[in-house]
Amino acid sequence: MSTDTINDHLVLIAGPSAVGKSASFMNLRNPEGVMYLGTEAGKRLPFKSKFREYKITDPFQVYQGLEAADANNDIHTVVIDSLSFLMEQYEAQYVINSANGMKAWSDYQMFFKNLMQQYVAKSNKNILMTTHTAQTMNESEMIIETKAVVKGALKGTGIEAYFSCVVGAKKLPLKALANYESELLNITPEDELLGYKYLYQTKLTKDTVTERIRSPMGMFATNETYMDNDAQKLLDRLHQYYT
Repeated sequence: MSTDTINDHLVLIAGPSAVGKSASFMNLRNPEGVMYLGTEAGKRLPFKSKFREYKITDPFQVYQGLEAADANNDIHTVVIDSLSFLMEQYEAQYVINSANGMKAWSDYQMFFKNLMQQYVAKSNKNILMTTHTAQTMNESEMIIETKAVVKGALKGTGIEAYFSCVVGAKKLPLKALANYESELLNITPEDELLGYKYLYQTKLTKDTVTERIRSPMGMFATNETYMDNDAQKLLDRLHQYYT
């Protein structure tokens, strides 16, 4: 991976609770080389892993984790799960009880900007982040948007603006996938039994135009709008695209 100040192998996986965001890391290759930074109050991964797992109890530990990963050639991927809880941690520890609320919210915004511009952008690792989403009313356009949960000034810009690749984690009925056959989408016997599939959405459709899913032009074909919720397959496509 290039050591320039732009990280091409950066992905945001966005979606509501219980749609397989964390489970999608299960197939990451060479799991011993994955640094997993868990921010969700000690919540464990939904599968047995060989990741280097660290429980984040102070937001600034994420800075330290990224610095440590860049200094370790054995680590190839860093997972931050999730940004939503990371920013909630920052709010709880550094904003709520601050004597200067205006400065505290400004620092909240700068914490995220520094994370993305100073640590993530300069990293030489694959970086995968998750975030929870919520539906909010855009009063100027009178539409309901689905976007990442965040507060303060970041809410207006949206944290998705810092990512060139944003996929939506979803659970969809199999009948909705009939026109999206590709090597990236595999319907398993378990999927057939359940009648639905956990997946990533990689491109917008006419029914999801108010979501903030995006990817570089030409990275995914139309029939690849939906793919397995497999972070390794997603990284493979990113590496293929930027090679």
